[in-house]
Amino acid sequence: MKHKRHEISRRAFVKSASIGIASPYIISASALGREGRPAASNRLTLGLIGLGSMGMRHVKGFLQENDCEITAVCDVDAGRLNAAAREVNKHYDSEDCARYNDFRELIARDEIDTLCISVPDHWHSIPAIEGIRAGKDIYGEKPLALTISEGRAMVEAVHRYNCVWQTGSWQRSTAHFRFGCELVRNQRIGTLQRVDVGMGGGYNPGGGKPTVDRIEPQPIMSIPEGFDYEMWLGPAPRAAYTENRCHWNFRWNMDYSGGQVTDWGGHHIDIAHWGMGCDETGPVKVAGRGIFPEDGLWDAAFDYDFECTYKNGVRMRVASNNHCLQGVRFTGDKGWVHITRSGLDANPKRLLKEKIGPEEIHLARPSGDHRQGHRRDFLDCVKTRAQTITPVEVGHRSISVAHLGNIAMIFGREIRWDPKREQIINAPEASRMLGRSMRSPWYI
Repeated sequence: MKHKRHEISRRAFVKSASIGIASPYIISASALGREGRPAASNRLTLGLIGLGSMGMRHVKGFLQENDCEITAVCDVDAGRLNAAAREVNKHYDSEDCARYNDFRELIARDEIDTLCISVPDHWHSIPAIEGIRAGKDIYGEKPLALTISEGRAMVEAVHRYNCVWQTGSWQRSTAHFRFGCELVRNQRIGTLQRVDVGMGGGYNPGGGKPTVDRIEPQPIMSIPEGFDYEMWLGPAPRAAYTENRCHWNFRWNMDYSGGQVTDWGGHHIDIAHWGMGCDETGPVKVAGRGIFPEDGLWDAAFDYDFECTYKNGVRMRVASNNHCLQGVRFTGDKGWVHITRSGLDANPKRLLKEKIGPEEIHLARPSGDHRQGHRRDFLDCVKTRAQTITPVEVGHRSISVAHLGNIAMIFGREIRWDPKREQIINAPEASRMLGRSMRSPWYI
């Protein structure tokens, strides 16, 4: 994938289609303020929506970037909101960071250039599309969207409004993931035959972690002070408050997420597609089995194993760790490459010392490496209008595989998929899961 440069700036495009070509954003030495920090007029302003575990990592990460200034934060939990604002104000030695409970008020601030969105999955599409329409460039957390139809709507909005989008699948900004995929793309393991993707299992109601009594339906609880639960639910079905429904545990409930299939799928399936060269397509068949809780609060699969078949005959297995080794293994007719967060392995071992030649396929790399490189890549691309390392179409296609896996396992039958039209062609009843209704007044 090569970075592409757009011919007009983002803000210029949004404000007036008649504005001419914009020059690349370059910070000159004379524009730098004290201690090498760019002057205010040359810094990107950033608003963060969602300040939980990942959101706070982004707060601390973006604070390290001198050409970026966090000016506003937003969360429905006052405790998280205030903690993030304190972190920002402490860093800048000021009290200027604005705080919002409603993301729409933050998005309405015209002086904010960029957004970082780290909310639960059922909230991904609405603030993203509103932000895009308001002229913001966006770093949006993985998985891209709750459903395939919401993901496609986000893709279309990004393209229509010329938005620079970075999906938070940060493994693409890590050197050994990139090198492993380059080995595969340059056929160092011969012709690719299959891919095995091993990911974490979900929480098993009978597995004792967490205990059964934490998962079974709980009495209605009092909503904690400072927590806007109605706003947290948003477009999801109305439901009584219980603490295990929200914050970290939202991912085990299909009303808000897709379990580990989508949580880890936004990382490892993304790498599988990178090595397969499938960033703009998907499988043609998906089939498998999953074990879902029979009762209780959480209903996402805690054990899963499904296989995807691609048009070229390559098969990709996606399974929880008790079925498949953690990470991504590419197997060809001349060897294999296995990539995890802890490192890279290969057979034959000499592949680990291979050099990718200048005329071979070189995959996109960020300015820097690992997670901070992913943020750095986003900021650089906002300035130059180049394509990010994980653009919206890539994020959409990767997580579509996870969504299709969940659909196939829920319906207990093979589904046939048209990746070009993004339609299930053999199961009309399963097609209804490509999208989900939103509770009024929310819509996209």
